[in-house]
Amino acid sequence: MKENKYDSDSFFKKYSEMSRSQQGLKGAGEWSELQKVLPDFRGKCVLDLGCGYGWHCLYAAQNGAEYVLGTDISAKMLETAREKNSHERIEYRRCAMEDLELPDHSFDVVLSSLAFHYVKEFQPVVKKISRVLSPGGFFVFSAEHPVFTAYGTQDWYYDEQGEILHFPVDNYYFEGKRDAVFLGEPVTKYHRTLTTYLNTLLENGFELLNIIEPQPPDDMLHIPGMADEMRRPMMLIVKAVKRT
Repeated sequence: MKENKYDSDSFFKKYSEMSRSQQGLKGAGEWSELQKVLPDFRGKCVLDLGCGYGWHCLYAAQNGAEYVLGTDISAKMLETAREKNSHERIEYRRCAMEDLELPDHSFDVVLSSLAFHYVKEFQPVVKKISRVLSPGGFFVFSAEHPVFTAYGTQDWYYDEQGEILHFPVDNYYFEGKRDAVFLGEPVTKYHRTLTTYLNTLLENGFELLNIIEPQPPDDMLHIPGMADEMRRPMMLIVKAVKRT
């Protein structure tokens, strides 16, 4: 199995206390923008890579998807998904997305939420997604923004009083492994440029439809620290369609 921080008891406990874990989609700052670009799920077969708690799987099923497959490397994530977001048209399967084997043209929609920055090699995953998608099928994903992943630490620079000065961006064009800190624990992530994200789609049979750098929604700006998220992009949302 690939590296899997989410099955650590201490890390998973901290993750379970996040607003997106407790409140679902409405607790995710990027959801209002992601929802706008989701395709019509009615009658569709949907694949969710790195499905986590399964919030997007349930949303697809409740909005008419015929079949939803949610995959994740974490047993703890999938256990919670089955408890919180079970549905007769959802199947959850434990597998790293790099190792997943599925028939050609077997899905109409592929989703992935904040998972690709844990993947070392992006090109093979996108090539696989293109293969399993039917022509005209949609690929919608979010990932940590390259500005956010470039330096590695993913924390602000502070002055002597602990006030935020700025966010570091360095070594942007040097792609690869980064030693980050998430929820107070060391986590391995992988940085790639915006060019790599987008050109990899174009090179594997996709047409770009939407590129979004989601800002914090107005109704979340009162949350401590959220206003500072206006100072740099943290996430990237992309919608593409497989060319026919």
